[in-house]
Amino acid sequence: MSGPSLARRAYFTSSFEVMSESLFDIPELQQRGSRVGIIRLPFEQDVPFSTRVRRLVDTPEFQRLKHVSQLGVVARVYPGATHSRFEHALGVFHNAVRYLDQLSRDDRFAAAVDRHEAEVLLTSSLLHDLGHWPFAHPIEDMKLDDLPPHEEFAAEFLGDGSELAAVLRDDWGVSSDEVLDALNGKGGSPGRKLTRSILSGPIDVDKMDYLDRDSLHAGVPYGRNFDRARLIGSLVVNEAGDGLALSEKGKTAAELMVFARYVMFSEVYWHHAVRSATAMFARAFYDLKDRLDLRAFFRGTEQDVIDTLRSEAQGTPSEDLIEGVFGPKRRLYKQVAEFSLFQSREIYTQLARRSYSDLVRCATCLADDLAAAGIADLRPTDLVIDAPPPGREVEFNVDIYFPKENVYRKLADISPVTDALARRQFDDYVKRVRVFVHPDRRDAVRATNGLTDRIANAANDLGPV
Repeated sequence: MSGPSLARRAYFTSSFEVMSESLFDIPELQQRGSRVGIIRLPFEQDVPFSTRVRRLVDTPEFQRLKHVSQLGVVARVYPGATHSRFEHALGVFHNAVRYLDQLSRDDRFAAAVDRHEAEVLLTSSLLHDLGHWPFAHPIEDMKLDDLPPHEEFAAEFLGDGSELAAVLRDDWGVSSDEVLDALNGKGGSPGRKLTRSILSGPIDVDKMDYLDRDSLHAGVPYGRNFDRARLIGSLVVNEAGDGLALSEKGKTAAELMVFARYVMFSEVYWHHAVRSATAMFARAFYDLKDRLDLRAFFRGTEQDVIDTLRSEAQGTPSEDLIEGVFGPKRRLYKQVAEFSLFQSREIYTQLARRSYSDLVRCATCLADDLAAAGIADLRPTDLVIDAPPPGREVEFNVDIYFPKENVYRKLADISPVTDALARRQFDDYVKRVRVFVHPDRRDAVRATNGLTDRIANAANDLGPV
């Protein structure tokens, strides 16, 4: 591939000088002088906190994120993982500032992204989780038809008449529609496409924060073992001009980020005890949801949600599920079977990515079978099945730019580590099918003759996937 012509280079150089100056005039990128203060986050993170950032953060729509934890039921297994989406949102915003600071030195980026688009990026990064409700991930993973998407709540919080919309308009010159388009839209200008790739992509500002922050608060090293500064310092625009790539010097940092994400899913997000709590919560919500005013329920704080579920579950078959996760004494269900793609392909493929109603039906049939086999008092809700949900995680697919050759190559094509994960679907190897039972029934279930065959029969009774 030939390099740009001299005229093209001259245009980009001139454009870079103008746009770079404009981008660097953004107060949050300056991080110096009286125009910009800071707010401190763990670990030793100084987030630019200008007056207009403060005004966004102080709105009631944003403040509610203080009462929504980032990891939900994970804290029942990793006690330190109680950090909020409020903290995470500030961290994502800080990453967006750092990305802009780096990319503003790239003439192609500066030609596509003007100051206004950069400010759309900054506000969108801060507001990217605006519509999330408590325990959003396990609820949304169920893919239930009658649930409003969290994007709908974000649109409401950004609607005309909200304080947040007014601050965006008056202090930033950004409309609510622009933020929603940056977060959820498709198409548009090259600058908007670049904005979206920074917000949601293989090396986006969200992943960059949650891997580090979740690892820090969970008290494990896995998500922090990659060089964030090196990776950010390697950011460039991809060959098509509509997304991010990395220069050659960022290859190792990218490989370590891929592996960090893999291990965080294996050891934290899909830890067997975390998945037990998640499966218990999901089954209880599934059984109780018709008794709830969901729109009011999702607008509550995390404690409101817990209190409502505990109240509604009293005297129902879901009571042990909810009390086991949120009651005064933690009693998580115990794992009695686990099936991975490479160990038990038939059962795994029969249950993975099934609808949640199918999983409930399978668990109920299995519980009935075990009760008939002699396990006294085994109720349908004493047994839950956890399986990979229908949606898949985004695969890590990023280009690496080699400036001496002036070529882009896929990371998976030049990295044995990434290639190994890319050739085998990420989800299929970090997410397992598991069967959990009430702790009082664990020994009896484990001792049942032909347990694996019974599970396979219950799965096969569902019919084709």
